[in-house]
Parts: sequence; structure tokens; C-alpha cells
Amino acid sequence: MNTKTKERGAFLLGVAICFALAAVSVLLEELIPGGLLGASIIALFAGTIINSFFHPAWMKPALKFTSKKILKLAIILLGASLSLNTIMEVGKMTFFVMIFTFAVCFGGGYFIRKAFGLNWKLSNLISAGTGICGGSAVAAIAPVIDADDKDIAFAMSSTFLFDMVMIALYPLMGKALGMSDIAYGIWAGTSVNDTASVVASGYAFSEIAGDFATMVKLTRTIAIIPTVLVFAYIGTRMKQKELKAEEQKGGKKVSLFKIIPWFIGGFLLLAIVNSAGLIPLAVGGVLKGASKYLMVCALAAIGLGTSITDFKKAGLKPMLYGITIDTLVTLAALAVIFFMGLM
Repeated sequence: MNTKTKERGAFLLGVAICFALAAVSVLLEELIPGGLLGASIIALFAGTIINSFFHPAWMKPALKFTSKKILKLAIILLGASLSLNTIMEVGKMTFFVMIFTFAVCFGGGYFIRKAFGLNWKLSNLISAGTGICGGSAVAAIAPVIDADDKDIAFAMSSTFLFDMVMIALYPLMGKALGMSDIAYGIWAGTSVNDTASVVASGYAFSEIAGDFATMVKLTRTIAIIPTVLVFAYIGTRMKQKELKAEEQKGGKKVSLFKIIPWFIGGFLLLAIVNSAGLIPLAVGGVLKGASKYLMVCALAAIGLGTSITDFKKAGLKPMLYGITIDTLVTLAALAVIFFMGLM
């Protein structure tokens, strides 16, 4: 057996391990009651724990492929589950709450990250996870800005820890404030991060609140489209500057075709096609399921390439940044709901 055959076999085995870990994570998600732990988080942390004991060098090419290429494919397929028409179903009242929470996440986050001394990629990943839809937003934006795998792991961990606390506290706070089912549904749907956590905290209050919170969350997910485009533009501009600097030093000429993320086109195309009602519900469901599973595979690969030591080196700053942003979003959403008279 020649060297190339061995390398190909090791690569396929490494990819298979990522897919197998993802499958186990999906199974565990189904077994854990109340949807408290999503498959993405299980895969990420399980991979990290495994990496602390088992991290062979031959897996690195497979981990890189799965965490980068497979993740981009997952983002393309994600477009099939996004429909701009959903916005019309929840009305303008939710739209204004979201505008304020996004302003807090990205506007306030800009100044807070400077105080914490975090790099802009990590801070914006956490802000996206907080403001849009947890792990899916983190995963969607990461390749657009060429985020490091460790930054993805830190961002996912930050949003996950806050969600675990909010699942328990939100229903208690909502009842203490005397919120109506609709007001609480808007609050949970716009400020709790991950979809599973929104569902868990929503239905813990009431069935009506759970239904409305889920609908609000689906609308909030649409923000992935403009957010990915904005960060694709930012990432493209930064790459242009880097390449122009290299060109001035005698390097290669700038090529926009190579800079612009190719997978954004597929993502937008599927979102537009789905918004036009051209993707049957059954097909859309399959593509959404495939997208979710492939994201879990990518996060399993990221976990397998991240060690507990990496988390220790990062320190408390990413977690404190995430907690600060999450708390401000919670308060901002509550304030807007109050001033709009929706309580």
C-alpha cells in the first residue's frame, strides 16, 4: 500500500469519525428530556473531551475538511429552510424589538469587546449567536470571516451556558413581572439564543407563549441572511486590503472572484427559491435536516480539534463578554416590550 492510499484511507476514516460522533450526538439529543442539550453542543463538548485523550496527527486533514468544507455545505442547505414570508406572520411589533436587540448585540458589542480586549471575530461570533439564533448563526458567519475553530468553540460555549441559565430563570421572571403569554413569547423569542432553548423556556411559561416564542424565533432566524451578507462584505474588504498590501510588495494581483465567499451564492439562491414557494415542504424538511446534521458534523470536527487547555488559555473574557451581551439583550428586549405597551 503506497503513501497516498494510506493518507486517503486515514482522511476518510477521520471524516467518518466526525460523522459518527455527530450521529451519536443527535441520538443523545433525542434521549435528553426537554431539549436542554442540542446535538451541536453535545458534539462540540464530546469532541473536546475526546481530544484531551486522543488527538492523532493523521486526523488533522479530515478535521480541517469537515470543519470548513462540510460547514459551508451546511450553510448552503440552510437557505432552503429560510423564508422571508415568515416575517409577515408575526407583525411589526416583533420587528422593532429585534432591531433594538440587534443594535445592542453588534453596536454595544463593538464597545464592550474593546473593554474586554477580545478580537473582533470572536466578539462578533458571540454577538451573532446572541442576537440571531445561537449555534446556527455562529456556524453560518464563521467561514465568512475566516474565524478560527477555537473562536467558534468559545462562541458556542458562551451562548450555550447563558441559555442553560435562562431556561430556568425566564419563566420565573416572566411570571414575577406578570407578563402576558404574547409578551413573554416575544421576550423569549427575541432574547434567548438557541432554538431548542427558546422552545424549552417558552413552553415552560405556557403553551400559547411557547407557540408564539417559536414563531418569533423563526422570524429572528431570517436575520442570518442580511447578517451573513454584511460580514461577507466586511470579510471581502479586509481580504482586499491584505492582498493589495501583498501586491504592492510584489505579490499576486487581487482577484475578487477568489475573495468573495462562493457558498454565499448557493445560500442566497436557496433562500430566494424557498421564499418564492418553489421548494416543496417535504424537500425543504429533508434539506433542513441535512443542514442541521452537517453542522453537527462540522462542530464535532471543531471539538476534536480543540482541547480543554485551549479553553483555559482563553480565560474568562469570552464568557464574561457573552454574559454581558446576553444580559443587555434580555434587558433591552424587556424595555422595548414595556414601552410598546405589550406587557
